[in-house]
Amino acid sequence: MVYLILALLAVATILYKRYFPVLGVKCHPLTELDLSQIEILDVRDYNESYKNPIDGAINIPISYFKRNMHEIPHKELHLVVSSLLERNIGIRTLQKKGFRVVGYTFVRNHELNKCPLEIHC
Repeated sequence: MVYLILALLAVATILYKRYFPVLGVKCHPLTELDLSQIEILDVRDYNESYKNPIDGAINIPISYFKRNMHEIPHKELHLVVSSLLERNIGIRTLQKKGFRVVGYTFVRNHELNKCPLEIHC
């Protein structure tokens, strides 16, 4: 019985970290950002960011965070993501490492400044 409860808690924790939205971090179009105050971090996969690069952004996919964490400046960060999963995992991982994530932008089908329908910019 104890093992079942522990297994359920582990599954619940994983689902929470991946799929539950991070509170306090809003979606903003890139055109509204003051680039002198924040750094843009593109966490999309290299295949996606190569096809639609963001000028001035640092491209470090989530899977490379552990290896390249030293390349991320300790400024306020704005993430460029292509999915809700990337958004949630990226923000939580960076916050856990002491970074301040102030916003994010979705890039889908090569369209910048779009937010999913369930998220209002």
